[in-house]
Amino acid sequence: MEKFKKIVKIVAIIIAIAAAIAGIYVAVTKLIEKKKIKNADDRENFVSCSCEDVDFISETVA
Repeated sequence: MEKFKKIVKIVAIIIAIAAAIAGIYVAVTKLIEKKKIKNADDRENFVSCSCEDVDFISETVA
């Protein structure tokens, strides 16, 4: 019976470590997806200025 308890403890520790790794993986994956979506929105909403106005001052130059 003592051997069985030790085996169960070892298996429980292994399962706990695997669950922690899986949780970290899911969290990192979600963060990466959010960053990809955010970057995609920035490019999608970009509007270039093609005006021929001589008095126009670009925000990037000012």
